[in-house]
Amino acid sequence: MSTGPDGVTSTRDQEGADPRRWKALTVCLVAGFMTLLDVSIVNVALPAIRTGLDAPQSSLQWVVSGYALTFGLILVPAGRFGDMYGRRNAFVFGVVLFTLASAAAGVAGNPTLLVVARLVQGLAGGVINPQVSGLIQQLFRGAERGRAFGMLGTVIGVSTAIGPLLGGMLIDLGGAVGGWRLVFYVNVPIGVLAVVLAYRYIRPTPKEARPRESMDPAGVLLLAAGVVLVLLPLVEGHEWEASARWPSLIGGFAVLAAFAAWERRYGRHRQPVVDLSLFRRRSYALGALVGALYFAGFTAIFFILTLYLQNGLGYSALEAGLATTPFAAGSAVTSLFGGRIVTRLGRPLVVAGLVTVAVSLLVTALAVELVPGTHVAWATALPLLLAGLGSGLVISPNQTLTLSEVPVAGAGSAGGVLQTGQRIGTAVGIAAIGSVFFAEVASSHGDYATAFRHSLLVTVAFVLVALAVAVTDVIASRRSG
Repeated sequence: MSTGPDGVTSTRDQEGADPRRWKALTVCLVAGFMTLLDVSIVNVALPAIRTGLDAPQSSLQWVVSGYALTFGLILVPAGRFGDMYGRRNAFVFGVVLFTLASAAAGVAGNPTLLVVARLVQGLAGGVINPQVSGLIQQLFRGAERGRAFGMLGTVIGVSTAIGPLLGGMLIDLGGAVGGWRLVFYVNVPIGVLAVVLAYRYIRPTPKEARPRESMDPAGVLLLAAGVVLVLLPLVEGHEWEASARWPSLIGGFAVLAAFAAWERRYGRHRQPVVDLSLFRRRSYALGALVGALYFAGFTAIFFILTLYLQNGLGYSALEAGLATTPFAAGSAVTSLFGGRIVTRLGRPLVVAGLVTVAVSLLVTALAVELVPGTHVAWATALPLLLAGLGSGLVISPNQTLTLSEVPVAGAGSAGGVLQTGQRIGTAVGIAAIGSVFFAEVASSHGDYATAFRHSLLVTVAFVLVALAVAVTDVIASRRSG
């Protein structure tokens, strides 16, 4: 018998479940929180980095985009590596590398060293995250798996939303010049603790439970090349001219098409790095698409809100971070709740969450129009809280449903593919929504409020497309049922 996080005694131990699974999950979630936090926490630190290192705009762009690029690049092969050689081994390696890279970023004496450290940080984060979803698949079954994914969804939603707040607090604590270093140093003690606890609570994957195939090196290289060519012009955003972006995007999709052809051929005889048969499962294919589309809108909210508050209204890093807190609080509440009930309600729960997010963001845009100026953070607090409540019903339930039919032996690579889609979605969303924001600022001669409202409508459009995909899945499920 064991006690889960809600205090309810479970009988799963009698059926062979790992009695330390909840503690193991906690270790995984702490490390996952650390890596996902670094996606957004750096945004509010950029002015301090520019001052402290006399960094040019190009270096600041790479501090943000380089992390996203290498993070997305390594997810799928790292998931496959964990499936083959043990998820605990891959997890610990990723945490150690992330911790060392964080320390290097903190002591960086010039922009070049900081950018290199961020690239390594992104690689390490991409190694860690597919192991987390893979370990959840490995350790939990049934309703417990939904609860575990609910906790993961809380981590994903809260880490992204609360990053600007924590970044602002650390910069306020450390000072305008050197406070940005604390943004990276804070990862070091967390990483050390995570490694120690991982060896204590996460059991190694038995060798007989691991796939006995090669890493499919040609598939890995093709996938890496395709992801880089697609992500690079997206994460660079407005730094690239359109004439330079399109050849890279077209080439990237061509390489990904070649990758798919290779995987089909390779999969006839051996285990490919990505099992394309996953996409014949409606739950996985549509769930992955919902995730990519939602992350395209969801992550960009904090990007444009931070720009509006800091650049348009003169908020400090801490004040801008506080404005995102209602979304984080709402997401934390419903992610746990959604994870508990998703096995009963299924995809309609995701539909309800997407409707709530879309309506709440429209109300947020209206609030900015009705209450302009420095009081805007108060005016947007309630609609952002409601949007967060809706978001919690999207991320973790969608993750649970998408991976529900995936065999445990391939959980790491399947989770890696899912998160790669989310990273690409994030890059597409920030590129598209950011372009609208900056174009509106330029054309209106600095009207940040209008730029925020218009770009928020693009965010809503991404959420509505995700809603259409989720509704399609619900209708298909009822017809097949």
